[in-house]
Amino acid sequence: MTFEYLTDPAHGPQWQGLLPGTPEAFFLRRGDGEHAKLFGDLFTVLVSGDETDGQFGMIHCECPPGDIIPTHAHEHTHETFYIVDGKVRVFVEYPDGQKISRLLEPGDFGFVPAGLAHAYRVEAPTRMLGVLSGGFERFFQRMGTPADSAAPDQPPFIPDLDRIMAAGQAHGTRFFPDFTWPED
Repeated sequence: MTFEYLTDPAHGPQWQGLLPGTPEAFFLRRGDGEHAKLFGDLFTVLVSGDETDGQFGMIHCECPPGDIIPTHAHEHTHETFYIVDGKVRVFVEYPDGQKISRLLEPGDFGFVPAGLAHAYRVEAPTRMLGVLSGGFERFFQRMGTPADSAAPDQPPFIPDLDRIMAAGQAHGTRFFPDFTWPED
């Protein structure tokens, strides 16, 4: 197994400096952005809180089918799911304890308010967009690892528990490892 997609630690990621870091007009070509590999997914920051004065960030995700993402809740961050291609099942627990799931397909949209326990499972190769509170888009880079390539044969990056917990603490996210969801 090789790791060609990982950045060169001596020089940093190839995309370093691609986003302007201040509110100014800029444009990205398909595939451009700040890439990070997390589990089997490739997260790409298209715009960050740095460019929007902390108002929002936007990410693009390329995800292979896989296991359910660990159940978690964001203290201050609302989360969105817009499915470009593929299928994603989103699980949510409401404040009254009711647990639901919805299968999202191309063109579908999902919204999970801050504070609700949720998870998702990619059920077919998927591309999705997410808009997040400004600054939260860096969560995926902190928990994952910088990547320079979107090659489909990349090995997954599985963070250790300390890295997961540190990213969660830095970005107001709690994880619920023993949480179970009803079968679909």
